[in-house]
Amino acid sequence: MQKTINGTTFRKMILTGVKFLDLNRSAVDALNVFPVPDGDTGTNMSLTIQSSAKELAQQSSNNLGDVADAVSKGALKGARGNSGVILSQILRGFCSVIREVPSIDVKIMAKAFKAGAEVAYKAVSKPKEGTMLTVIRVLAEQAPGISRKSADLEVFLEEILREGDLILAKTPDMLDVLKKAGVVDAGGKGLLILIRGFLMGLRGEEVAGLPEEAFRPETQSVSMDHADITALGDIEFGYCTEFFIINLHKRTTHADIEKLREKLMDIGDSVLVIGDLELVKVHVHTNKPGQALTYGLQLGELDKLKIENMLEQNRQLKAMYEAQKKEMGMLAVSAGEGLSAIFKDLGVDVVVEGGQTMNPSANDIAEAVRKVNASHVFIFPNNKNIILAAEQAKALVEGKTLHVIPTKTVPQGISSVLMFNPEASVEENKVNMSNAIDNVVSGQVTYAVRDTSIDGLELHKGDYIGMDTKHILSKGGDLPEVTMALINKIKRPSSEMISLYYGADVREEDAEQLLNQVQEAYPDCEVDLHFGGQPVYYYIVSLE
Repeated sequence: MQKTINGTTFRKMILTGVKFLDLNRSAVDALNVFPVPDGDTGTNMSLTIQSSAKELAQQSSNNLGDVADAVSKGALKGARGNSGVILSQILRGFCSVIREVPSIDVKIMAKAFKAGAEVAYKAVSKPKEGTMLTVIRVLAEQAPGISRKSADLEVFLEEILREGDLILAKTPDMLDVLKKAGVVDAGGKGLLILIRGFLMGLRGEEVAGLPEEAFRPETQSVSMDHADITALGDIEFGYCTEFFIINLHKRTTHADIEKLREKLMDIGDSVLVIGDLELVKVHVHTNKPGQALTYGLQLGELDKLKIENMLEQNRQLKAMYEAQKKEMGMLAVSAGEGLSAIFKDLGVDVVVEGGQTMNPSANDIAEAVRKVNASHVFIFPNNKNIILAAEQAKALVEGKTLHVIPTKTVPQGISSVLMFNPEASVEENKVNMSNAIDNVVSGQVTYAVRDTSIDGLELHKGDYIGMDTKHILSKGGDLPEVTMALINKIKRPSSEMISLYYGADVREEDAEQLLNQVQEAYPDCEVDLHFGGQPVYYYIVSLE
């Protein structure tokens, strides 16, 4: 019987859950309501919890509070898509209870589930039942009763999973779109898979999945094309010190070289000591360069000494950054080299690679924001599944004010960006950009990934399908015909401009033929064609 869990076991539960969810993320992705190749709920949840694993890899302590803080912080940084953001909030609430206790029992576990549900519901402005929110809420409601039946944590989690399976099976009755598609909620399924992984970790079961290297901390470099002012903060060690040790003393041993590395680590960081008894190269950032040289002299002669004052370099970079700082900047999320180039041509400072199937995390967006040298940064998510992550990025950035313009499509993003006026105030720009969203009608053409019936259409795997932001409006076996039918369905009498953005899988000559068809069909409209280069979607259509 497992009555309590310490920090070591909790760490193992998390890491096992991470691996188990990753092994099953394709199955969760396949539960997408629309039969299109952009189902990414499982991927987003997996990448979110993987970020917790990476944060854990940097936390050497197995104190339960430290482990819980790492899990919560990592999930926040890595939150991707709506499902990932909600999962990060569940974990945040869960860990807020765990971090306050020396060990976990069934009563603490029940309280943690309750806190996870409460925090997750608060994070969503309009909670929708039939989703993973419903699943975590029901688990939180059942947890106290389950905890009173047995003190065994394995039994507790087994019962939690049984309740979870029951409520998950009911989600199609709560959301009509799930019932029509014949699937249960993907986020709820992903959550239960993660909890099942926790149970496996508690039991000591191994999961054959990602190698441990997948969860090691990532190292990133900062491009000075878009300087990150947070990377130019106060420097702990001010002198970059480099030298070679040559003509080593006869009494010097390999152990002495190892001891030199240890001594340098006591007086600085970024320590590099490589070589042999013939030649040793040394690098260290320290406030005591003289002492570093003295340590080196104990092994042999010094050669090619170089000491750089990083404090002065830092001051110069900060001054340059502040001199170039502007009041307002823009950041857009975009998939496809053509679309990214369009946003940059329109004055967007930084473009984050992302979109369907590859939602950037809150931390990805926050890091990109830091590279925008402006006090106020307007963010254009250009995808409904990225808006929550963009909002969450606000909590990760200091010294800047983030304004999320809730663009759900690339055409909405382009229209909003065009409204930017550097001479206007922040609030004026925000209002004008937000209003521009309503002036755009967007459509997309992709293909069906399975047979299904939805929106009154019988779809077969491989069919071309055209849709607006909510419904599938056209389908067929001919790409130009499906695209023309989509335009006809979404065109308004007031539409004056039709823009076509062709994707990576469309030849330029085919796109130009479609352009001619659209011009002939709608002679009263201005029609233009652009290379978008986007994956998944053959065409993105914009009508204004």
